[in-house]
Amino acid sequence: MMQDREIAVALSYDPNEAEAPRVLAAGYGSVAKKIMELADEHDLVMHEDADLAALLAKVPPGTEIPEEAFAVVAELLSFLYFTDQRLAAKKNLL
Repeated sequence: MMQDREIAVALSYDPNEAEAPRVLAAGYGSVAKKIMELADEHDLVMHEDADLAALLAKVPPGTEIPEEAFAVVAELLSFLYFTDQRLAAKKNLL
């Protein structure tokens, strides 16, 4: 029986530089833990989706995400963008 392993994928997206998000890093086990530690240290948002992570972990670092992941990743980025905007607006009201 195969045990579940932790998996993590780091993405980057700059619409001025690329048409799609790119995989920065991906890994399992201790590498996944290090990716998550770094994200936490830099106050980056983490999202848990094992199926998406498994798909994106197959993409070589520096490569754009595959087309079949566009819709899900676009939804996540949109959610994060609007959440950031709401938080910024709240800070300005305080």
